[in-house]
Amino acid sequence: MYEPSHFKVEDREQLHAIIRQHPLATLVTAGEGGLIANPVPFVLHAEEGVNGVLRAHLARPNAQWKAIAAGAETLVVFTGVERYVTPAWYATKQETGKVVPTWNYVTVQVRGPARAIEDPAWLRAQLESLTRQQEAPRAEPWAVTDAPEPFIAAQARGIVGIEVEIASILGKFKLSQNRREDDKLGVLNGLSAETESDSQAMAALVKQHGFNGTA
Repeated sequence: MYEPSHFKVEDREQLHAIIRQHPLATLVTAGEGGLIANPVPFVLHAEEGVNGVLRAHLARPNAQWKAIAAGAETLVVFTGVERYVTPAWYATKQETGKVVPTWNYVTVQVRGPARAIEDPAWLRAQLESLTRQQEAPRAEPWAVTDAPEPFIAAQARGIVGIEVEIASILGKFKLSQNRREDDKLGVLNGLSAETESDSQAMAALVKQHGFNGTA
């Protein structure tokens, strides 16, 4: 991944936080059958292995698990908040007009050896872990045990587990850090004035990461 120094993030806790906040990632494999990409929800087990482990599952008819079993190179891309940035927000526009549109975004990329898993106990644990992760914030969280056991067992036979041992983790937070302070303030004010929740979230990130001083 292209990582200019302005945008590079190496703090492990920040990168793990993005994975937890945005668990639906793009699983990319490159093997004998060529490139394959699928959106897949992951669970991060940060305490396992040297750098942590990612776990997920694929539908059995999805050929990607067979590519992984055959040793395909694996990349997992997590995408956080992203928003378009208009040059109209920059103070520089008023002075010289020498500005262009851009995009602010947060992304984390994980690489590492992956394996396909068909063990029923592992699959059950993965289903329960993913369910807890997503249901925990709800007032009345759904649990795997809420469904009939024969139904869950039948569903589990239709999936294959995926485990990725994190060998490298890269983070890129592009949040207007490379702009002048007054340009950054214009971006912050512009985003803050928009009503969409992603604009508000991006404004908070720009305020947190984009300024050398205070905003």
